Amino acid sequence: MDKDFLRNNDLGLLLLRLMVGGLMLFHGVHKLIYGVAGIEGMLAGIGLPGFLAYFSLAAELAASILIVLGAWTRVAAVVMAGNMVVAILMAHLPVIFSVDPATGGWAIELPMLYLLGAAVLCLTGGGKYALTKGHVTD
Repeated sequence: MDKDFLRNNDLGLLLLRLMVGGLMLFHGVHKLIYGVAGIEGMLAGIGLPGFLAYFSLAAELAASILIVLGAWTRVAAVVMAGNMVVAILMAHLPVIFSVDPATGGWAIELPMLYLLGAAVLCLTGGGKYALTKGHVTD
């Protein structure tokens, strides 16, 4: 086996894109099928209009697909990271400094994994195995 295969940053970026975009896509599809009423309720609770919930749906669907494909990866990753910051502030702020008693993990580790994975893609772009590459917005 070629030892350079094990040091392939572009393959690593592909796996990161598939993980971040692919797993977040489930959340977007869930919102598409079952609606965004829960998010609308949270928004109403803080005095914001409910239609803003559709931005979360759009971000989780469109940004996820673009990240998986490696199309405009940096832009899509900024959208996903922003969506995750809002999600953490709206839904997870009360437990931000908590540990989940059932698992011992950080109570917001899943949203942070999405946020930090998207942040990495903001900095790196999609890599060689992306549809758009070598551009400022790849």
